[in-house]
Amino acid sequence: MNLSGVVRPNGMLRLRVVRGVPRERLTLSSMLYWSMPHLGVCKEVRWWRLRNALRILNQLWRLQLMKLASAISGHSFIYGALWIARIDGLTGQKTFYGLASLRVVTNVGRDEIVDEFDAATAADFDLTSLKFHGIGTGIVAEAATDTALGIELTTEYNPDNTRATGTQSQPTSDVYRTVGTNTLDSGTPAITEHGIFSQAATGGGTLLDRSVFAAINLNGANGDGLQTTYNLTIASGG
Repeated sequence: MNLSGVVRPNGMLRLRVVRGVPRERLTLSSMLYWSMPHLGVCKEVRWWRLRNALRILNQLWRLQLMKLASAISGHSFIYGALWIARIDGLTGQKTFYGLASLRVVTNVGRDEIVDEFDAATAADFDLTSLKFHGIGTGIVAEAATDTALGIELTTEYNPDNTRATGTQSQPTSDVYRTVGTNTLDSGTPAITEHGIFSQAATGGGTLLDRSVFAAINLNGANGDGLQTTYNLTIASGG
């Protein structure tokens, strides 16, 4: 749990709890808690979660079917999860929106993972390079055939044309995590998509996973930013 101080106009300091991405293994109930609107979150977050609700619910029931099939058959499976927080460039205040998406690991991302097991095809890049966070304004639904974002930001990024470099970790033994913050210096984009790439420069790199979600408005003139946490879970056979 993190505490941050917010100074009121009367000079008094109020402590505010800032929630972040949980480290523990997520159950269906906890996924619903972190993605659905409820009174425990602020009005801004409730409205955003309401707009995103149908999308995430559709993804959640599919994930539960995968888990059930794994438990019955003993087969493993893999899935990504995206968490989002907006950072106000003027105040530095972070608004944690929660679980934004459970879609979708791409064909090219899968192929690169498989290639790394084969010495004859493992020369493209190291898997540790899959840590760069791109964001954009495309609204076309995710597909396994995606190789790039729909409309990725370019000069709005600070620095221009440069995706955020993620900090990597393993919150649990079966989860790979990368956390990146894209800060803007121009434009007023409504961010609706995110991707994990193998390189920082825009216009290229292998896309591991693409997510589409309800819009989050950023103001580049204020230096607003979007912090994205991506978890790749590789579940063993049940």
